[in-house]
Amino acid sequence: MKITDIKELEEQAKIIRRGIIEQVYCAQSGHPGGSLSIADIMTVLYFNELNVNPQDPNWEDRDRLVLSKGHCAPALYSALAYRGFFPVEDLKTFRKIGSYLQGHPDKNKTPGVDMTTGSLGQGLSCANGMAIAGKLNNKNYRVYCILGDGEIEEGQVWEAAMEANKYKLDNLCVIVDNNNLQIDGTIEEVMSPYPIDEKFKSFGFQIIKIDGHNIDEILKAFEVARNIKDKPVCIIAKTIKGKGVSYMENQVSWHGKAPNEEQYKIAMKELS
Repeated sequence: MKITDIKELEEQAKIIRRGIIEQVYCAQSGHPGGSLSIADIMTVLYFNELNVNPQDPNWEDRDRLVLSKGHCAPALYSALAYRGFFPVEDLKTFRKIGSYLQGHPDKNKTPGVDMTTGSLGQGLSCANGMAIAGKLNNKNYRVYCILGDGEIEEGQVWEAAMEANKYKLDNLCVIVDNNNLQIDGTIEEVMSPYPIDEKFKSFGFQIIKIDGHNIDEILKAFEVARNIKDKPVCIIAKTIKGKGVSYMENQVSWHGKAPNEEQYKIAMKELS
């Protein structure tokens, strides 16, 4: 299953966003802002880029995705559900007692989740390990790792970046969700990681800068990344936190709270 038409991918991204809102509303908890900001990227990954098999989630030769910013699990779950890894109806069980859709991804419980995440800063190290294993085992799979721009304030990210360069992990693609907001405010106010591009470049990464909501740019970035040799790639995606829901866009208050019934209806209407 591979969607190549941009309009179809844009429509699929709306569906993914509706799934995000549905989960957070039903749970009355979760992180809608950063989930919505990566919805277009997740759409392109699961409906065009990743070589995966929903009927065999643990297929040895599949591409891997590490959602390092694990609190944005609603985006991952929505993409997985609509890609066919588990029933879409189960999205309504998000964060409920007994559900396999926990607040943060758990690879031992959820089909299609490649890495348990949630402790920020650790995902790139895990992605490196997968990429190194692929090279050692002569596998052709690729590894994708989504980092938050607030998350890259963590020191372990840069230790991992140094390692990725040392081992020339050209089967690794890092995506930084640069929505400029984290739980306590703008990333400049908290602990500025800017200039993000120059930092990753200094660690040996090939840099690609895109509009993270432009499907065509996302598609082309992944195509370029696949053809880079002997170095890891970092795609810096400029995004809008809460993208697609008017009252959530660029509002730090929507980092981690759920809409009420009226807000839910407005959001779903805007995403229809």
